[in-house]
Amino acid sequence: MAGELTEERAARHAADGGDGRDARTDRAGSALELLVHGVGGTTPEKMLGDTRTVRVTGDDTAAVFRRADDADAESRPAGRRDGPVREAYVWCNLTSGNAARALWLLLLPFMVVNLAHWMRPAARGHTRTVRFYGLLVRLAGLTLTALLVAAVCEVALDLTAWQCAGTRVCAARHSWLGFLSPDLSGGWWSAPGRRLAVAALAPTALTGLLWYLSHRTWSAYESQQPFARAPEPDEESGGTALGLPGFWYGRRLVARLRAAHTATGLLTVAATVAVPTARFDRGPRGDAPLVLLGGLLEAALAVGAAAVLWVVCRQGRTEHRLDRETDARLARGLPLAALALLLLVLLHAGWSRPGWRSSGRLTGDAVFTALTLAQVLLVVALAVVAHLLHRTLAPAPRSARTAKTRAVPRTALRGLGGPAVALLACALGGVFSGGTSQRVSDWLDGTGTSLPGPPVLLTWQASVIPVLLLVLLVHGARLARRTRRLARAERAVVDASHPGEPRDPARTRHIAAVRATATLTDHAPALVGVTAVTLLLLGAGALAGAWTTGRTPAEAARGTYALVDGAAQVAQGVGSWLTGLGCLLFVTCGRRAYKDASARRTVGILWDVGTFWPRAAHPFAPPCYAERAVPDLTWRVVTWTRATGGRLVLSGHSQGSVLAAAAAWQLTPSVRGRVALLTYGSPLERLYARWFPAHFGPAALAALHRDMACWRNLYRLTDPIGGPVRLPGDCGPEVDHPPLDDPLAYGRTALHPLPAPVLGHSDYQADPVFAEERARLLARLGPGLPGPRRLETPPEGRMPENPQPGGGPAQDRSGRSSG
Repeated sequence: MAGELTEERAARHAADGGDGRDARTDRAGSALELLVHGVGGTTPEKMLGDTRTVRVTGDDTAAVFRRADDADAESRPAGRRDGPVREAYVWCNLTSGNAARALWLLLLPFMVVNLAHWMRPAARGHTRTVRFYGLLVRLAGLTLTALLVAAVCEVALDLTAWQCAGTRVCAARHSWLGFLSPDLSGGWWSAPGRRLAVAALAPTALTGLLWYLSHRTWSAYESQQPFARAPEPDEESGGTALGLPGFWYGRRLVARLRAAHTATGLLTVAATVAVPTARFDRGPRGDAPLVLLGGLLEAALAVGAAAVLWVVCRQGRTEHRLDRETDARLARGLPLAALALLLLVLLHAGWSRPGWRSSGRLTGDAVFTALTLAQVLLVVALAVVAHLLHRTLAPAPRSARTAKTRAVPRTALRGLGGPAVALLACALGGVFSGGTSQRVSDWLDGTGTSLPGPPVLLTWQASVIPVLLLVLLVHGARLARRTRRLARAERAVVDASHPGEPRDPARTRHIAAVRATATLTDHAPALVGVTAVTLLLLGAGALAGAWTTGRTPAEAARGTYALVDGAAQVAQGVGSWLTGLGCLLFVTCGRRAYKDASARRTVGILWDVGTFWPRAAHPFAPPCYAERAVPDLTWRVVTWTRATGGRLVLSGHSQGSVLAAAAAWQLTPSVRGRVALLTYGSPLERLYARWFPAHFGPAALAALHRDMACWRNLYRLTDPIGGPVRLPGDCGPEVDHPPLDDPLAYGRTALHPLPAPVLGHSDYQADPVFAEERARLLARLGPGLPGPRRLETPPEGRMPENPQPGGGPAQDRSGRSSG
């Protein structure tokens, strides 16, 4: 069972060897390996290979652990230490800790559009173009918030309160709507405006819930301040913004965006109620005072929308410094003003209007058409800007000698990864909206004839899903055929790599198949590109069809050729059920993740990859765990090296290697030069450099290698996630170890009497090469590092110069634990 190392015990172990002896002279020979796990999470016992562990520093969310036997390792004489002390940084609870985080599945479109912000191509200069790219993504995120709230308005206000409660047959079928029905009860609440006011509680409550979740996670994640440090004379940017002091502190921007998106949700609800009310007032039965008041409310809605756009467009991220401003007045004032305006709209709609009856649909057709058109235009504009940024890269070198030393980027989709992912986010939002609306409509209207149903555009969008799936099926078949061919070719390579051993055809086929399957990761850009192009064409076609015909696909094709008519009916029926099935599976997955810890860890893997980046485009996205993890690692590395003067190996597996690299970029050059980096199963180049070239591109990774004391990367050909770093010139072999053997033995040997498993992405530490490379890194660091300095009181908010190496958590100026 894991215990906890108290601060008093830690201080005693750090100050002396238990007998009053000053151990600072022994610390200079100390060596520490700080392990950072990857996706899916693990336990400190598994990471350290010991059932007895102690928590050195941290809390229940993220903490650093040691073996119980190593709790006082720094106090031992150098000759009594057997290898480096191993510490494990466990951060899995940041993404899959409690059951409530299963609800983050509902925020998937917001997370995806936030990824698009960080996928911009690498560019030199062109600051205004880079800012415009970020603005376009923020506007796309704003449309997703409006789309989500509009979908709830469609279900609650249009389908339920306007259509079903206003239709005698539907209201009689659902008795809980009786008090809203003018035909059944005829009560005070049965007036159309009052029905809309009651139904408006649902989207308003959803907006409030999103605000609460964002504010709660903002207080827990974005409020973790990195240590303040003065730049050193030889410090450079390192080719990436990840080394800037304010990169992992996006508190101000998230607060501003949260206010804008909350106001957007409330204004969307207000507009859904105000438009049909004003339409009736302007008719022959309207009352002049109500017309005047309605006009003033519509003008106020327009002013509110302009204020939201101003907030979103005004300012992006501040990364060159720690921006501790929160714009408290704006963060509180804008949502409260939108809420007050919504209450006035509901009061205006609830006023008595004799002769007002609900018929047809509300404003859903116009709203969803406008949102879809805006999203298409934003994605196209984003693609143009991304293409211009990608073209700013330096042209290919003319000489062959220069080509060998130049970093060759492998940017996904030629810089169009961001627009493609933004389009996928919009498509996810459309599927959620259409699927929910269609299923609720089917539930309310059992006969399928008493209600007008959801907006026509949502039916068109659902009808193109079978075509999209057919295209993806063809593309998947091509990938499967290519993978089979590659597996057959790999058999000869596997046999050639084990000369002199008896052939085992089944073993060879298995290893070759695993290697071939691992290459599918490299084809992800093509899959995303095919999906995005197909979605764009089909989405534009659906928008044009709904706009020009005003009818569903089956109705529009009626009376045409029999083949066209049949295809339209099949596509509409299948698409409707597919969207409903998708939403049902999504809810089922979220419900299971809420109750089952193992399922929650599986969902957590998605968040491990998708929420690494700060919330720069959407404040309702799941929070960025790296804004807690990176400062944790940075504090631990700096405090331990300054306290002991020892050698430190930052050892990261899978996603942990990305966190380790991000923490290394945050170190000052004087500290970074005393730390070695060991990565294994690392997606740094294979995923991050390709999809996020502006921050993990070849120039950034080459600068990291140049600034670190030493760096070694391990990978396997059977690993579908990790791969080589591919640094240019002589740096590549210096960092990348040749591919590790997997399995460790082809057949039965004296060391492996039983068949060795194919490890793929796991158990890198089981390979003897791991310990050898770690020992080489420690040897390259050398024992002659500066000894510890005297413990001095640090300036307020800055890193302490000589904290206790194994003691309690580092304290910020408020007294709270930062590690």
